[in-house]
Amino acid sequence: MQNATNTSRHSQPAKAKPQVATLAFMWPFVKPYWKRLLFAMFGLALAAAAVLAIGEGLKRVIDQGFAAQNVAQLDKILLVMVALAIAQGIGVYIRFSNIAWINNRVVNDIRQKIYAHLLTLSPAFFEKERVGDVLSRLSNDTQVLEGVVSSAFSWALRNLVMMLGALVMLAITSFKLLGLVLIGTPLIIAPVVILGRRVQRLAKASQDRLAEALARGDETIHAVRTVQAYAREDFEKQRFSERINALFSNAAERERNSAMLTAIVIVLAFVGISLILWVGGRDVLAGNMTAGQLSAFVFYAVIVATAVGAIAEVFGQLKRAAGASERIRELLATVSEIQSPDEKALVNLEVSTLASGVSPLINVGDEVIKFSNVSFAYPTRGSTKSLASFNLSVRQGEVVALVGPSGAGKSTVFQLLLRFYDPQQGSVAVQGRDVRTLDLATLRARMALVSQDPVIFSDSLFENVRYGRLDATKDEVLAACAAAHVTEFAEQLPQGFDTTLGERGVLLSGGQRQRVAIARAILADRPILLLDEATSALDSESEALVTDALENIARKHTTIVIAHRLSTVQKADRIIVIDEGSAVAEGKHAELMRSSPLYSRLATLQLQQFNAVK
Repeated sequence: MQNATNTSRHSQPAKAKPQVATLAFMWPFVKPYWKRLLFAMFGLALAAAAVLAIGEGLKRVIDQGFAAQNVAQLDKILLVMVALAIAQGIGVYIRFSNIAWINNRVVNDIRQKIYAHLLTLSPAFFEKERVGDVLSRLSNDTQVLEGVVSSAFSWALRNLVMMLGALVMLAITSFKLLGLVLIGTPLIIAPVVILGRRVQRLAKASQDRLAEALARGDETIHAVRTVQAYAREDFEKQRFSERINALFSNAAERERNSAMLTAIVIVLAFVGISLILWVGGRDVLAGNMTAGQLSAFVFYAVIVATAVGAIAEVFGQLKRAAGASERIRELLATVSEIQSPDEKALVNLEVSTLASGVSPLINVGDEVIKFSNVSFAYPTRGSTKSLASFNLSVRQGEVVALVGPSGAGKSTVFQLLLRFYDPQQGSVAVQGRDVRTLDLATLRARMALVSQDPVIFSDSLFENVRYGRLDATKDEVLAACAAAHVTEFAEQLPQGFDTTLGERGVLLSGGQRQRVAIARAILADRPILLLDEATSALDSESEALVTDALENIARKHTTIVIAHRLSTVQKADRIIVIDEGSAVAEGKHAELMRSSPLYSRLATLQLQQFNAVK
C-alpha cells in the first residue's frame, strides 16, 4: 500500500487550476445548505439591482433635476434613490448574514470530517507524520479556508453580477466608451493570473512552514520537563525562532506579491477611468452626450473597476487557500492501512458477555487467542523484525505472562492483537477467527488494555474512569475505583472525583495514573484483558493492593500480562519467555528457573533490584 503522501498526491485535482480545485473541494460541504445559499443569492440580487438602479438615478438627478432646474422632479428622484439605498441595505443584510452562517458551518463541518478521519488512521500513519503537523491541518489550514465561502460564493459572485450589470448599463449609455472599457479589462486581468500563481506557491510553503514550527513547539511544550532538566531553553528558543522567522519571511514575500497584485489592478483601473473622463468630457462639450449620461457612465465604470479589483483580490485569496485545501485533501485522501473487511469478507464475532466476562459461545478451556507463525516489522524500522515466526496460544480463562528483555517483542503482541498493525507473515486469531476478517470495533470491544504509560484525558477523574464504559452508572464507576484503590487518593483531590486532572493527567503521580487506567479496565469488564506492565509505576504498598484487584478480575477474563516483576509472573498459569521476537521457553516459574537460562537471569536481576530497593 502506498504511503500517505503518494496516495494523496495521486488523488489531487489538476494543478493547472488550483482555484477550481479549491472550490470543488469546498462545494460538497456547501451543498447541504443550498436553501440558505439561495436566500443569500436573493439578497445579492436585490442589493446589486439597487446599486445599478442608483446609477440611473444619478443620471436623472443631473439631467432632469439640476440641468432642468426642476425641484419637484429632483425631490421625487432623490426619494426613489433613498428607497433604493434601503433596498440595498436589506439585500446586503440577507446576503451577509446567510453567507456568514454557511461559512462558519462549512469550516466546522470540515474540521469534524478531518478529526473523524484522523481517528480511523492506523498508528503507522502517526509514526510517519508529526502530530503538530496534523493538528496544523485541523486548525490553521481550515482557518485559511474560512473566508473562501464568503469570498468565492458571495463577494466574488456579487462583484461578478455587479460587473456584468454595469457593463450592460455602459452599453446602453455609450458604446464608444464601452469599447475603451473592454480594451482595458484584459490589461487588468493579466497581472492577476501572473502574480496569482506565485501567491499560491508561497501560500502552500507558508502553511508547510507554519505546521513545521507548530509541530516543534508542540513537541517541546509536552517535553518541557526534559528541556528544563537539561537547561536547553535557549537552544529550543533558537530552533523555534529559526522556524518562525522562516515563516515570517515567506509570509512577508507572499503579502508583498498580494499587495503588488492589488496595487497594479487599482492603478490600471483608475487610469482607465481617467481616460474615460477625458474622452467622455470632450463628448459632453461637443454635445454628443449629456452630463448625466457621463456621470452615470463613470459611476458604472467605477463599479466595473471596483468589481474587477475585488475579483482579483478574491482570486488571490483562492490562490492562498489552494495551498491549505491541498494539504487538507492530502490528509483526507490518506487511506488507513488497517481497515475492517467489506461486507462479503466480514465474519461475525459474538460480543455479548456473561457476568464473568465469558462469551456464551466459548467454553472454559477453549482456545481464544492464537498467533500462528507470525513475523512482523514496524513500517518505520525497515526490515528489523519485532516478531519472527512467533507462536502463542491462550485458552479461555488463562492468565499468561510474557517476559523477556527490552525490545524482545512483548508489546508488539498487543499491537497485533488489537490490530493496530497486520503481520507480514502468519496470522492472529481470536475465537478461531483471523482478526483481519473481523470488524475492528467489534474486535477491540472484546479487549481492555492497561498500558505501561497510561493515557489520562484532560477531564474529571470520574469521566476518565467511565471512559471504559460510557453507559456505566455512578455506582459502577465508584466500585471500579474502589477495586483499583483510586478512591484513596480521589478523596484528597480538590473536587474529589469531579477534579479535572489536567493535560495528560498532570495532577496525578505515575502510580495514580496507572490506578485510574486499571479502574477504567475493570469498569470495561471485557472478555480479554491486556496488561502491559500495569503495576510498573506503583510503590510496593500500592502494588500489593492493585495486584490483588487485578488477580480477582484476571481470573474472570482471558488475560495476557507483560511483566518483569516476579510477584506478577509467579502467579500466572503460564509464562512465555520471548527473545528476539520468538517464544523460546514456556512453563511455570519454578521450572523455567531450571530450564531457561534467559528467564533465570532476568528473574535473578529483578530479585537483586528488589533487594537493593528494599
